[in-house]
Amino acid sequence: MTRSVFQATILLLAALPGYSQEPLTLIEAARLALESNPALEGAAAGEQAADAGVRVAAAGRLPRLSWQESYTRSNNPVFAFGTLLNQRRFTEANFAINTLNNPASVQNFQSLVRVEQTLFDAHRTKSAIAAARLQKQMSEAETERRQEDVLLGVVQTYFGADLAAAGLATTQDALRSVDADLERAQAMFDAGMATQADVLAVQAHRAAIEQQRIQAAGDAEVAIAALNDALGLPLETPRTLSTPLAEASAPADDLAGRIALARGERPDLRQAQLGVDMAAENARQAGAARLPQVFAQGALEADRARFVNQGGGNWLAGVGMRWDLWKGGETQARIDQAAAGQAQAEAARRRAASAAELEVRQAWTAFSTATERLRVAGAAIEQAEESLRIVRNRYQAGLEDVTSLLRSENALTGARFQRLAALYDQRVARAKLDHAAGVLTLSSEALL
Repeated sequence: MTRSVFQATILLLAALPGYSQEPLTLIEAARLALESNPALEGAAAGEQAADAGVRVAAAGRLPRLSWQESYTRSNNPVFAFGTLLNQRRFTEANFAINTLNNPASVQNFQSLVRVEQTLFDAHRTKSAIAAARLQKQMSEAETERRQEDVLLGVVQTYFGADLAAAGLATTQDALRSVDADLERAQAMFDAGMATQADVLAVQAHRAAIEQQRIQAAGDAEVAIAALNDALGLPLETPRTLSTPLAEASAPADDLAGRIALARGERPDLRQAQLGVDMAAENARQAGAARLPQVFAQGALEADRARFVNQGGGNWLAGVGMRWDLWKGGETQARIDQAAAGQAQAEAARRRAASAAELEVRQAWTAFSTATERLRVAGAAIEQAEESLRIVRNRYQAGLEDVTSLLRSENALTGARFQRLAALYDQRVARAKLDHAAGVLTLSSEALL
């Protein structure tokens, strides 16, 4: 069976343009997908954004420095008086009453450098940094989860391509078998031991099998394109697959151990817990808005009558406090909003835990069921092969009609297809077991 799978794969891909002789293992396909799949590009960008968010939050601990240049011209008495003082150009003549009341217009080029440093903000910045770091961890967990999703997709499409090639090989085997039956029927007809109806029945059966072969060849070609899509590569890239569609080994742990593994390893469960922690930090930030902020500030100022002239300079230094005593209920509303967010995050965490356990149980049942189906399908093939051998002998002896012969042929082909389906389901279920536990990586047994 395995040799037929490889033969069918090679025959199919050899007909494609640019066929490459270099085989592709499942591990190599998984590695290619992690390098090229577009789904991971967004996750990487999310990590970069989260890392920048940490730097944004941490900037709250550093001083704010600004530089301002402005030009103003006015004959406002207060402005003119003050500007002349700032420019160090005030003279006794400017004390004249008429000059004070009706000054000429004065222009001012001002350069202002200002610095402000927060001294106390009721841990607003500390909570913001903690929340940003939690967001970064959530982004990293999201990347892990997407990587596992990509690997699961590779397993499904890789063995899907194997399954399609094996299906093509099975139909080709069926064609060879029915061709032999056609020769028997024709020989018996020529010998007068069968009717023309027997020959026509076998020919009609062969036509049906040929249609199945044509469909199987198309399915195999599409399956290769689906694999390339999972790898993030051009769909027309030819592939020769070297990891056979063989039975997977059972996991070393039991169902309870696999559930416990999922609780500790699944990235989405880590995300859910991080969401709870982030909601708690958001609540602390909302509550901190009730407390005052204390800051230190300083400024350097230069005022000039002309931009290039040296004028007057001054400096300022001081400490201040800002306390929002009433903001129309906004502070309390934000506190209530944060509390609701905490409850929502906790509910999401519980829901994620339940969904994770359900996924593990489903994958475990699917693997066990497929493994049992494999055992039954193997026995069914042996029985179908023996039945076909007996019916052929009896047909040649004139003890069975052609309908029984064709029915036995169909039974054997059906049994082979059922075994292939069970093999595919078992391999995919094995990968889903690791995926459900959060341990589907390049080193997973499911990829061997």
